[in-house]
Amino acid sequence: MLDLVPVAAGTTATDALAHSTRLVRRAEELGYHRYWVAEHHAMPGIASSSPPVLIAHLAGATEHIRVGSGGVMLPNHRPLVVAEQFGTLEALHPGRIDLGLGRAPGTDPRTAAALRGIRPEQLSADDFPDQLVELASYFRGDAAVPAVPATGNAPALWLLGSSGYSAKVAGLLGLPFAFAHHFSAENTLPALAIYRENFRPSTMLSEPYALVAAAAFVADTDERARELALPAALQFLRLRLGQPGPLPSPQEVADFEWSPSARRFVDDRQADQIIGSPDTVREGLDKLLAETGANELMITTSMFEGTDRLHSYELLADAAGLVPSGRAAA
Repeated sequence: MLDLVPVAAGTTATDALAHSTRLVRRAEELGYHRYWVAEHHAMPGIASSSPPVLIAHLAGATEHIRVGSGGVMLPNHRPLVVAEQFGTLEALHPGRIDLGLGRAPGTDPRTAAALRGIRPEQLSADDFPDQLVELASYFRGDAAVPAVPATGNAPALWLLGSSGYSAKVAGLLGLPFAFAHHFSAENTLPALAIYRENFRPSTMLSEPYALVAAAAFVADTDERARELALPAALQFLRLRLGQPGPLPSPQEVADFEWSPSARRFVDDRQADQIIGSPDTVREGLDKLLAETGANELMITTSMFEGTDRLHSYELLADAAGLVPSGRAAA
């Protein structure tokens, strides 16, 4: 599961974070394998801006589900700090922490510059491969500066991407690769091919390992699922129009004046999503797995009502054949 910690209209970031706590506990009970949170800044509709802090909380609220970042945008941070943070998390929750790394800023240029303490015109991710190598050295313990408690407490490293660039880097470094199909579907198959073609065995992996992240909206009927998917579609449309905001209510969706171009935009976006009843979604999951050859699928879902979102993941777990853990959510 990939949780962007969506903030719905009329609610607060505090409400969204509380819902994520309930959601991760239910995910563990349902048998989900891993639960990642994103890094986004200055976005009123997303409350996930500090992955290590949120991961610490979510891991502490659960017992065995893997918890991680999807991802930490490495150019925003010093590798030593990231190593110390995630080494601490791994020491506290051994064998349960994933460190997914990306090179996008996760925000607008002005905010990215503020995060890095530079001017916007100085923004660059050209040293991203060097940052990855530096970060790994802290976990191995062969860096010039010791990183305590990172050395000996390495989380599972993943490289995230939405293009061929990250796919090639992941392959050359022998890292598992997580692809953002949910917003870059046209690049999914080419990027996975690049990753596999460039893969070199490493101490972490002997062969390629790919995860594909997709958006899914599940309800009891196809019609209801399509209704529940519309607020997220309108939110994304507004974001592309330079109007970021919280997840709109169903009433906002009903009142919105859909131009032909807006409707085409949403239709194109939803064509790459998995929307429907459990049977429809099961077919969609099987199709995506067959097309991509992915080792894992990761699902992200944003719905206006938290109860609908929770029910969607419950239906999805059943459709995917997950085995419940038997532990009741606290």
